[in-house]
Amino acid sequence: MFSVKDWVDNKQWANWAGNVVSKPSSALLPHSTEQMASIIAKANNSGQTIRVTGAAHSFSPVAKPDDIAVSLHNMRGLIDVDQESGEVTLWAGTYLYEIGPLLKEHGLALQNMGDIQAQTIAGAVSTGTHGTGITLGSISNQVVAWGFVDGLGKYHEHRRGDDELSQSLHLSLGLLGVLVQVTIQTVPLYSLKCESKQTLLDVALQDWPQLIRDNRHLEWFYFPGNEKIQVKMMNIVPLMEQSKSSKVIESIKSQVVENGLFYIMSELCRKQPKRTALVSKISASSVPNGIKTGLSYEIFPTPRHVKFLESEYAIPLEHFEACMEEIHYMLQSHPFRVHFPIECRTAAGEVGYLSPTQGRESAFLAFHMYKGMDEKPYFRWVQQLMTKYNGRPHFGKANALTSDRTAELYPDLPKFLAQREKSDPNNVFMTAYFKTLFNSVKCKSITI
Repeated sequence: MFSVKDWVDNKQWANWAGNVVSKPSSALLPHSTEQMASIIAKANNSGQTIRVTGAAHSFSPVAKPDDIAVSLHNMRGLIDVDQESGEVTLWAGTYLYEIGPLLKEHGLALQNMGDIQAQTIAGAVSTGTHGTGITLGSISNQVVAWGFVDGLGKYHEHRRGDDELSQSLHLSLGLLGVLVQVTIQTVPLYSLKCESKQTLLDVALQDWPQLIRDNRHLEWFYFPGNEKIQVKMMNIVPLMEQSKSSKVIESIKSQVVENGLFYIMSELCRKQPKRTALVSKISASSVPNGIKTGLSYEIFPTPRHVKFLESEYAIPLEHFEACMEEIHYMLQSHPFRVHFPIECRTAAGEVGYLSPTQGRESAFLAFHMYKGMDEKPYFRWVQQLMTKYNGRPHFGKANALTSDRTAELYPDLPKFLAQREKSDPNNVFMTAYFKTLFNSVKCKSITI
């Protein structure tokens, strides 16, 4: 959770996993759009760059501040609710875990969420945070209007349409401006039944094409080298809240089993990497068969206290079965000493220029390595495999993107960069990391 005291006192910024660290010259907490505009105007005069760091839950340097770090922690909450249309405007610093209860009071809910809810809505929208469901898009796809301060300190409101600015704002990485408010298309409040079961990989592969169409949400957890996998299916049921007893059981499971026990096993793997095959096998055999029901925002998230590094890619849906077979064949010998499961999800195609699912139904595969273990060989193999299957990386996850590869994967990148240059002509938001991804952007000199 974000701490104002830590933000003010710390001289060092680090992301959640601790793999990205920097020492910004200042850490600022604006309370208003006007203050944010003033910060940007001053950065123009000083020649410094700005990065809004959100909840620091990205694994790549996408949120890393070089000079000025900004948190929107003081810009949170509901701005407006249009009950008739279901459009809800939020301050961009609002955390995802705050949104469910806020919307519930108006009988509304987000159409879809991921399984982590620590991010700010601005960070989720800017990086394409997603859940699972072949008919559903990312949180970025739920935005119908953006309120942002551009690189010159000017505030703009833009409503989604079939135009180049909309397709650029769809997933902007914070490079067109600082999002200060977002308008989301919500849906009526709903409940989900989540069914978890253990099955065999070959059976699951056969059932995959049908199950992703038959269920609103389908998710796999594949345990490296094992035949047993976990399948989670979620579907809408009559409106009901999660019972108190279910919350207690889930809390115990989360704290004691999924985080406490798994932490102990992960530490064993870190100290004795040869144990990873055994731990993966134990984890696969321990998948519970169970059902829980509750409001959507109660069911979507899963607490994550065991720290890890993550790399995630979206591949064309039609390649999923072949890709999984190759993954299983490779990991049976446990060459990378990895015990964290691979998370498999689906998503509808989107239109945003930088969306990993642009123009195609996609399968997302998320690869994790316990913090403190050497992820480099594993992630190098992942990157090579994903190149073979035309995978586009999640920008907020660890990746090996270069400017050439970014241009290959995103055919509309020139259109995005043209909009970026209009919105940020002095490169106030172009940090060193982004220069490695978009070196075709001409960084203009600024007179101090």
